[in-house]
Amino acid sequence: MTENSSASGGTGLPASVEAAWGLRDRPAKGPKPGLTLDRIVAAAVSVAAGEGLSAVSMGRVAKELGVSTMSLYRYVSAKEELYVLMQEAAMGAPPPLPALEEGAGWREALRQWAWAQRRMFQRNLWSLRIPIAGPPASPHMVLWWEQGLQALSDSGLSPGDKISVILLVTGFVRNEATTMSDVAAAVEKKGVSAEEFMAGWERTVRRLVDPVRHPALSGLLATEAMSEPDEADYDFVFGLERILDGIDVLIRRDAPA
Repeated sequence: MTENSSASGGTGLPASVEAAWGLRDRPAKGPKPGLTLDRIVAAAVSVAAGEGLSAVSMGRVAKELGVSTMSLYRYVSAKEELYVLMQEAAMGAPPPLPALEEGAGWREALRQWAWAQRRMFQRNLWSLRIPIAGPPASPHMVLWWEQGLQALSDSGLSPGDKISVILLVTGFVRNEATTMSDVAAAVEKKGVSAEEFMAGWERTVRRLVDPVRHPALSGLLATEAMSEPDEADYDFVFGLERILDGIDVLIRRDAPA
């Protein structure tokens, strides 16, 4: 995504970043009394939460507010800028991490940070559809990164490795939340329960799998693993803990003798 610098702020920053940090001059009075940037963003978030991100357009938001589409451009320069502001509103500031206050160590702090991200995404699944346009630069995104780096403050990792760990954990959380969202949408579209959906998938796979060509999968289907119910959040816990295990190995390997 490419953005032009805002002429009003003169900062040389992308328009969306200026808007998120409040560095751009806004009209003191809109074309309709009561129209504000906060109202525009709130209306856009409401549309995304109810109908999905694809339903958000300047025209749709204007209709929601009962104003002309052109009136929005006095506050928001483009839909991409609106996306950034919507993401800021959805993310909010990260909640405090008890592990940081209690000095529980990097692993528990990073675990709590990952779970907090997951809860934030689950409350705003539509935000996962916003394209990633670059490194975090908006206020709340910067605060989330700051907190993640603080979680690693006693890890002994190099600055570069800390960045890689933050990217690894964030990528895992986003991917898991996106996958679970897609599965939930597929289940809802089918109009069946999650258990019925998975049972139907298993029946389909059993009909198609060839023991000669797919011996590993055939062996798996011969067990009860596919039909056994998982504990709540099992896949997320499993994946996160394995990532933390790997980070622990890295820290121990690079620790001074």
